[in-house]
Parts: sequence; structure tokens; C-alpha cells
Amino acid sequence: QVHLVESGGGSVQTGGSLRLTCLASGYTYSSYCMGWFRQAPGKEREVVAFFGVVGVTSYTTYADAVKGRFTISKDKDNAKNTLYLHMSNLKPEDTAMYYCAASRGNRCSLTDNYWGQGTQVTVSS
Repeated sequence: QVHLVESGGGSVQTGGSLRLTCLASGYTYSSYCMGWFRQAPGKEREVVAFFGVVGVTSYTTYADAVKGRFTISKDKDNAKNTLYLHMSNLKPEDTAMYYCAASRGNRCSLTDNYWGQGTQVTVSS
């Protein structure tokens, strides 16, 4: 059974930084995709970034809104299976509930994922 647990959210001022952590258990594949999504009040959930692995090759993708400010990474120790999202130069529009996701297949997906419970990020001006 796959469990995803996020942590690291909080309240910061514009320009501040946060690091989100997602601890995954029960998710062990040689090729997979994990990611971060967010949902602001009154808006649909949107993808923030993906971290994928195909064999020995890893790749990352980012939403345009966060490119250059956010960095997704994964612990190289696969046994720890921890995903991170380093967020810098935060803006009020980054305020949202952030969710960790792990694809049920071996490709990144917007919907067919295991989901964590979310961690709130609030950026004040």
C-alpha cells in the first residue's frame, strides 16, 4: 500500500523560501514519476513539477509559473524514497495547498496518482 506524507508547509512573506518534503512508503518501481501539485481556493488543482525516472535516467519538468524559482528533487538513496520541493522567491500567488503525487503507472500523470494529504503554503505580501 502506498502512503505519501507531506511536510514543510508554512507561512512566509513575499520573497521567502520553503522546502516541502514528501515521504513515500510502499512505492518502489524502477521507472516511475512523482510530482507536486497545488490547489488554491476556488481554483482547480494544477501541476507544479514532476520528477521522473526511466531506468537510470531522471528528468524534471516544471510549470511555467514556477520555473527558475522552484526545484524538485529526490533523495538519491532510493530506500528513503523522499521527494522535495525547494521553493524560493515565493509570491502571494503561490499560496495553495500543496500535494505530493506518485503515478500509478510508470509515466507522469495529471490524475492517475496516489496522493498525499497536502501541506499548506501561505505567502503574504
